[in-house]
Amino acid sequence: MLNKLQVMNPANTTTSHFEDFKVNVKLKLAALWTSVTLCYLYCDYFELYVPKKAEGLINGTSLLDTPTKLLGASVLLAIPAVMVFLSIALKPMLSRWLNISVGIFFTAIMVLIGVFSLTPWLAFYVFFALLESILTSLIVWYAFKWPKQVHLK
Repeated sequence: MLNKLQVMNPANTTTSHFEDFKVNVKLKLAALWTSVTLCYLYCDYFELYVPKKAEGLINGTSLLDTPTKLLGASVLLAIPAVMVFLSIALKPMLSRWLNISVGIFFTAIMVLIGVFSLTPWLAFYVFFALLESILTSLIVWYAFKWPKQVHLK
C-alpha cells in the first residue's frame, strides 16, 4: 500500500520538511525588541556581581546616584520594552520609521558602551553590548527591508 508521500512522489524518494510559515515583519521586530530588552535585564543583573557594585548601590555612590539619573535610565530602558508593542500596534509606515530611528539610536549607544567597557570585569558587558548591537542592527535591517504590498488597480 502506497502512502500519501509515495503517491505524490512517483520516484519513490522520500523527503520530509519541517513545517514553516512566513513570519510577518511586525512579529520579527517585536521578537527582536523582546530579545534586546531581556539582554538589557540580564546584563544589568550580572553587573551586580562586579566587585564593589553592590556596595555602591547600598551607599548611594553608583552611576545612578540621583533621582534625575535614575529617571533618565528608566525612560531610556523603557523604550525597547514599549517598542515590542509599538512594532505590532502601529501602522506599517510609522512602525518602520520608528524602528529604524530607535534601532539606530540604541545600536549607537551599545557600541559606545561596549567600547568604554573594555575591562576584564566588564567582559560580559562587552559581550552583551555586541549582542544587543547585532539585535538592534537586525531591527534596522528588517524595518528598512519591510516588504511592500502590491495594490492592483
